[in-house]
Amino acid sequence: MSDLRPRLRATFRWLGDRTDPDYRADVTGWWRDASILGELGGALAGLFETEKPNLVMGTQSRGSLLGVLAANALGVGFAEVRKNPAPSADSDAWWKTSTPPDYQDRHLDLGVRRSRIQSGDRVLFVDDWIDTGAQAVACRRLVEMSGATWVGGSVVVDGLEDASLRRQLNIRSLLHIREL
Repeated sequence: MSDLRPRLRATFRWLGDRTDPDYRADVTGWWRDASILGELGGALAGLFETEKPNLVMGTQSRGSLLGVLAANALGVGFAEVRKNPAPSADSDAWWKTSTPPDYQDRHLDLGVRRSRIQSGDRVLFVDDWIDTGAQAVACRRLVEMSGATWVGGSVVVDGLEDASLRRQLNIRSLLHIREL
């Protein structure tokens, strides 16, 4: 991983013009570099390897992308968390919850099919970036609803301002926002 961190920084950029009130993160350079893609899953999984998760979860869309890579590296399954979930049939049962306010002050509805998380699972949350922690908080709630165990959250960039959330959610990262 020592070689991965500088490559993540080199392929990342902030987007915005002088007149814009703020800048936006552009992580798409990570997806373009095959060597980074080849290592990201293992690097994220490695942050929690000793905790022995048997299931990885991630939200649409970047959490799903990275979550599948991490699950593959761990040799475990993946549970996709959907935004605005809607059952396909009456028998399609979901665990559902809403997030606290996110970085845009929105409350998102998140859900995962009940059949995808079981009470004995040890679940690792994976995403590209954590800022307010809203989606991670909601995903932990989904894990608790199912009776499974929350192992923690593995993210590429930790931008949390609230250190207590980092501890409560057991967040580990490859980079901190101040390194970008």
